[in-house]
Amino acid sequence: MPEQSPETGTAVGAPQARSARLTRGNKAVLAAFFLFLAIMVAGSLVHLPYAVMSPGPTQNTLGTSPDGKKTPVISISGLPTYPTEGALRFTTVRVEGGPGYPVDAWDVLQAWIDPAREVLPVDDVFDPAVTQEQVAEENAIQMEGSQEEATAVALRAIGQDVPTHIAVAGLADTSRAKGLLKPGDRFERIGDVPITSAQTVRDALQKARPGESVTIVVSRAGTDVSLEVPTVTGPEGRTALGVILGLDHDFPAKVTIDAGSIGGPSAGLMFSLGIYDKLTPGALVGDHEVAGTGTIDDAGTVGPIGGIRQKLAGARADGATFFLAPAANCGEVVGHEPDGLTVLKVGTFDEARTAAEGIAAGRAGTLPRC
Repeated sequence: MPEQSPETGTAVGAPQARSARLTRGNKAVLAAFFLFLAIMVAGSLVHLPYAVMSPGPTQNTLGTSPDGKKTPVISISGLPTYPTEGALRFTTVRVEGGPGYPVDAWDVLQAWIDPAREVLPVDDVFDPAVTQEQVAEENAIQMEGSQEEATAVALRAIGQDVPTHIAVAGLADTSRAKGLLKPGDRFERIGDVPITSAQTVRDALQKARPGESVTIVVSRAGTDVSLEVPTVTGPEGRTALGVILGLDHDFPAKVTIDAGSIGGPSAGLMFSLGIYDKLTPGALVGDHEVAGTGTIDDAGTVGPIGGIRQKLAGARADGATFFLAPAANCGEVVGHEPDGLTVLKVGTFDEARTAAEGIAAGRAGTLPRC
């Protein structure tokens, strides 16, 4: 047994008990820790009026659905299709800070530090009067419209006839046409005016004062229906219906696009190229990884989009070496091209198709760049 000390009875050589009192240095460390913890908690609780835009995933229009179902993104029946290779990727942006998704101080700080992310006042990105559900609904409508117009452009590019009709895409909350007009109704006449474009709808409505009813003939499921529809006061006091106008087409083939839960109109260009690629022999871009973005209208014009810098970063992260950018976005591209990504400028579907063919042929160096 250990030798005992006669004074205390404590074993000789045993460790002495340490004081339970904290030293000044330990107190400082502990105080700093709790201060840091308090700052972290406060930062996570303070919601700021900003939106944070980050690179989102890309999706190959020639591949399979992003939701794991393994179905093709683009399916076509009624016309011959051809095998292809390479990738035509549409790009996305992840947005935090909109309705229902507030950001805190740490989200904003991290985004300011990361050059691939961008912080904007939330009102610059979202209408402050809309809800999370309204944002989702509007994105879904825009996605559906982009697919419709991309299909029309691609089919016309292979020589198919695709008649276009002005139709109801949705109704605003203020519309008095609810219960009368329905999504999908095609406008035939307003009063005695035949409808051939969205502008003829707007012009025909000005023959009535806001609040008055107008006679509208629509084609619904192939049958003409005559309706008396009340109008409302639109922008600048003009007569309006409170209706979102869209395009409806008579397609010679069935084209189905499965983009999963992604919304918005900015994938239109890449959808049109993907459809065209599947409907024509050979691989449009060869074996290259090509990404891009841009809206597309019924005439094949490529329009600008938001978040171009985040889309460039997302495309490169997913392996793209070429990027098709709307000409109107080139001012935001210059100086922000990721290493290894060649950004080509396109303003129409025809220019985008020419760029894709040039990439496949090894002539990318001769193509217009931002």
